[in-house]
Amino acid sequence: MAQTKFDKQVEETAESVAFGIGRFLSGRPMDGERKTNATFWRAGTRVLPKVEGKVSRSSYRAGWQRLTFRVSGLAATGGAGYWTLWENQDSTFATARDIWENPDPALATLESGGIAAASAAAAGGVAYGLLTRKRREFMREWVTPLHEALAVPLGMSELTDPRRYLHVPRDFSDDDAQIRIDVPTHMRFNEDLVADLIVKKLALENVSFTWRRAGKDTHVIVKKRKAPPKKLSLSDPGVREILAKMPESAPLIGLGSGKKKVSVDLDADSPHVLISAGTGGGKSTILRCITCQFIHNGALAYVLDFKWISHTWARGVPGVTYCRDIGEIHDALVHLAQEGRRRLTLAEQLADDVLEKELWRVGPRIVILLEEVNATMTQLKRYWAKIRESGDPKESPAVDALAQILFMGRQVRLHVLLVAQSATAQAVGGPAMRENFATRILVRYTLNAWRMLVPEVSPIPMASEHPGRVQVVTRGRAQETQVLNLSNAEAREWAMSGVHAKGTTGPTLTKTPAPAADLLADPWESYAPELPPAPTTDPAADRDLLADAWGLTPPTPTPAPAADTVPPANPAPATDPEDAVVGLREAYENHLKEAVASLDAMRWARAKDPDFPGSVDKRGAELLHRVGDLKKWARNRPRAATGTTDLD
Repeated sequence: MAQTKFDKQVEETAESVAFGIGRFLSGRPMDGERKTNATFWRAGTRVLPKVEGKVSRSSYRAGWQRLTFRVSGLAATGGAGYWTLWENQDSTFATARDIWENPDPALATLESGGIAAASAAAAGGVAYGLLTRKRREFMREWVTPLHEALAVPLGMSELTDPRRYLHVPRDFSDDDAQIRIDVPTHMRFNEDLVADLIVKKLALENVSFTWRRAGKDTHVIVKKRKAPPKKLSLSDPGVREILAKMPESAPLIGLGSGKKKVSVDLDADSPHVLISAGTGGGKSTILRCITCQFIHNGALAYVLDFKWISHTWARGVPGVTYCRDIGEIHDALVHLAQEGRRRLTLAEQLADDVLEKELWRVGPRIVILLEEVNATMTQLKRYWAKIRESGDPKESPAVDALAQILFMGRQVRLHVLLVAQSATAQAVGGPAMRENFATRILVRYTLNAWRMLVPEVSPIPMASEHPGRVQVVTRGRAQETQVLNLSNAEAREWAMSGVHAKGTTGPTLTKTPAPAADLLADPWESYAPELPPAPTTDPAADRDLLADAWGLTPPTPTPAPAADTVPPANPAPATDPEDAVVGLREAYENHLKEAVASLDAMRWARAKDPDFPGSVDKRGAELLHRVGDLKKWARNRPRAATGTTDLD
């Protein structure tokens, strides 16, 4: 009897059911297609050749794992259903009859329950997305590109899940981290090529490869071979001696791999340094390390600290001018630009060969610390908009002065150490200004920050979370460096133990940056001062000649007055006009007529303006004020708008 079509369908169905039960109980894929190299006892690591389409995660599981999940799920579902029907059979049938007769309450319950379930699913999805965001970014930026590079050399399918054979920890750039990569057992690949691709795609340096070729568990372990020290402090053996031997123009930043000294020569490599780091990245630590070495060797330092407390170690150190108020920062930048122009005029008179060998002739080295440039530049623009009068340029003179300093180069011996959380072109004054920083120090950077600041360096190294670990980029090469961590006390001690402490150079400190800037030339003078004398064979005599030539007479200690000495009733006239102590009438008539409308306005400000400077002495019933403080108040006080408007 011929087999009917129905009989064939029944036979095929029975065969499919039998095969399905067999696959179910054996832990094999239910569709019968083997897509990975997984077996019953071993999980899969790669997709088999000629497999097309997406491969699910379950295909990588071992057969016993799939069988366990299936049997457990089936037993749980059957047990729960049986218990529900057996224990509540009467109420179940009654409830079903009620729903059939009156379905509206049931539909309302299902609707509200569906909304609640959808809301819970949405909230769970958002939470899962937030919790796994960093992992997904890490896979996208590092693991997946490595898989795409290694798949063909290893003879693996590109559909293979990278997580199955690439075991790359998120902190793989740390010193003690190790990377494991499972490789095919056939070993028909070029090990040197695979090792080279791993180094390039993960931007590794000084790493070792340990291959295991025997047996089924074939893999390679990658870990660092010569990592920088985990921490570096002044108390470590030999560090103090290294600092003492560093050249005057090349302060130590830290130690790299193999304890190699990492520094930047401001006379040969780069006159300015850019530091890019997020909050808590150690920007102030890097600046403290570099600056105290310059001061130790006789440089002058201007600390432009809008945050007020970033460099408390430098306050009172000889040779340091600390500017915290935005007005002081404004004035300091303008005066420094004037000094740079004066030095350019002086350098023009020197022959090229003389200037190349004797840069000291233009003046002492000046280091400018500009903290938090993102906030400082904004505040400088607002400050100028507040004090600008009719006829003044719209561009802030301080911002323009910073641009001039950056473009002057190493011949004038003015060096800017600039700190930014996000060193965009807008933050530092434009793309051209940012290009003056040939040396850039990056810490806790993002990939976008690296591509923006040092796109010429590739591949991009993974940012380390290790405290004090930075990347120093100069001449198109990045060096992983452990920064020398000096405490405030150590930095202060090192700065004060050098040239300034010996009295061979350094200006007399004053309370405000303007008097300190008296060392700088008048910006309207078109001539250059007389050149310093030629050096002698005596280093001590050279330093004295330089100090006399540049007017950098070291401060002489003032003896303490005797206990029985009575101070005079009236203060003695100050040698510096800014330090003179006068009354309001004398100050107005001799110093502030052009800056203040009237004497009555000054008297009103003394009574009402909280920023008006306090008195420093008394002459009878008259209160006396310092001239420099009054000038600063007049310069920084708010002014009414001037000019015409469209309504005039």
